[in-house]
Amino acid sequence: MVQAMEHAGTGPMADSLILITLLVELGVAAAVSSSLARSTTFKNLLLLPHRSWRQTLGLVAMIAVPLTLGVWARVLVPNFYAADISYEATILMGLLLGPSAAMVGAAALAIPAELHHEYWTLPVNLTVAAIAGVFGHLLEREEVWSFSPMIDLSLYRWVTRNLRRPQFDRQIVLLVLITTMQFATSMLGRAYPTHLFALHSPHWLVELAICACAPVIVGIPLKIWNAVHIERKLEEQSRLLMEARLDALQRQINPHFLFNTLNSITSLVRSQPELAREMIVKLANILRVLLKNRDAFVPFSEELDFTDDYLDIEVVRFGDKLHVVKEISEDTLPVVVPSMLLQPLIENSIKHGLEPRISGGTVTLRSRILSDGRLLIEVEDDGIGMEVQPIGGATSARGTKRSGSGIGMRNVRERMEVLYGAAAEVEIVSRPGRGTKVTLVMPVLESGAAPWTQLGEALQATWADVSRAVTRS
Repeated sequence: MVQAMEHAGTGPMADSLILITLLVELGVAAAVSSSLARSTTFKNLLLLPHRSWRQTLGLVAMIAVPLTLGVWARVLVPNFYAADISYEATILMGLLLGPSAAMVGAAALAIPAELHHEYWTLPVNLTVAAIAGVFGHLLEREEVWSFSPMIDLSLYRWVTRNLRRPQFDRQIVLLVLITTMQFATSMLGRAYPTHLFALHSPHWLVELAICACAPVIVGIPLKIWNAVHIERKLEEQSRLLMEARLDALQRQINPHFLFNTLNSITSLVRSQPELAREMIVKLANILRVLLKNRDAFVPFSEELDFTDDYLDIEVVRFGDKLHVVKEISEDTLPVVVPSMLLQPLIENSIKHGLEPRISGGTVTLRSRILSDGRLLIEVEDDGIGMEVQPIGGATSARGTKRSGSGIGMRNVRERMEVLYGAAAEVEIVSRPGRGTKVTLVMPVLESGAAPWTQLGEALQATWADVSRAVTRS
């Protein structure tokens, strides 16, 4: 590297140039780290708990390549010193990636300087990378992410904390380490001005500013990337919360279904024991499926098969009074839907729509893909209908409901809201004496794909709100 004052002298003008350079370096660090934080690939690699060697090299390249261009700019453009923040970048790679990967990045950053006859650059970069990498292994990952570029606040917190209870603070040690290595590099640059680039000044206040600026430049990318780290953690926590809520709903609906079916069997034990026996066998088939720990999502074809087993039980109960009509589009069969989606709706139609009617009736199942690419499912009956009222409360699902429609209908509505948010619709239309139709509209998830990944797109607006909240905080 080239001495900072080589073209500017050592007087007040040189100190002014140094101070301006330090301010611009802060902007360079913020600009580069913000640009990288917009890359999905970079974020995924950065936040991986364990990386392969190839992934680590990819992350090194994404950090080192743009900053190597900055070293080239400093070498080729007179007085353009602020583009070279290779010292801070080397420390950053050491803290995040370890000594081996940091030394690879440090060597890449030294190439332009070595070609410019700054022969001390490579050994200095490698030494800094090794020290920062080893120290990074001694830090907890959260200690690295929480490293603050606000030196005065860090020192104030350290002093007040140690006044109450003295303790070893690795972050303060890191702050001192970065500052000390910067001072040593500055002194080496003063001793070998043509073989090493390092900002330095004969005035101690300016030299202090140089040394104090180094940890700030290291801390800026960590703060920016920590916002991404927090956002990813919030997404993960939201996903886990959603899964837990769905699991609770799933556990809620199974006992409900079992209770109603056992009540049906109880009513037939004395009057029609053979029918009761047949229903017990079919119930056993259903329970065998439920005990397989069904996934939250299943292909629509599998959900129809499960519904057929349930309908077999209901046909045994009602005999010729119950008719089932299916208008299922073939292209909807591989679409992934929430498990146990149809059974509560069909049960609701039979129990509240057809059972009170002496002559029974018909339950119709329909499915098709809408013009906007979403899946439409309808469950319709020609029963007695029901009193309707607007759905209360703020919800993304819409329609009407009957008071006392039961846990099954509420469960379906809540699961749709949790899974799809505003991307789904639930609508109930009932005409007293003529029947009820329940319509579900939801995004299409293909069988074999990762449902949670695809649902991430449906919930993208929610994540964006979380991200903006994190950024403001």
